[in-house]
Amino acid sequence: MGIGINNTQRLVPGLIERPGGKIVDLPKDETVKQANFTEMLSGLVNNVNELHDESGRIQQAFLAGEPVELHQIMIKAEQAGIATDLLLEIRNKLMTAYNEIMRMPL
Repeated sequence: MGIGINNTQRLVPGLIERPGGKIVDLPKDETVKQANFTEMLSGLVNNVNELHDESGRIQQAFLAGEPVELHQIMIKAEQAGIATDLLLEIRNKLMTAYNEIMRMPL
């Protein structure tokens, strides 16, 4: 596998190739906040938790006799289920990556 501009850009984002073949840095936009992986993962877990809480609230409201449409209950339950499936897939990928790193020889 050769090292081309596409491979380089995947490894070092923010580089561009000029027509003359020179690679230069792109100007940095200081106003854009870089998201931390931990913050992103924490936000995802919180979002999944909120979806499950909302699903539980709307189900309890329906059981209490409040005017809640059945399709709203199903939509909220499916959203929570899909979000949980996504979170589990991310966890599985992280565990696979961790195990691969641990198997690497030093």
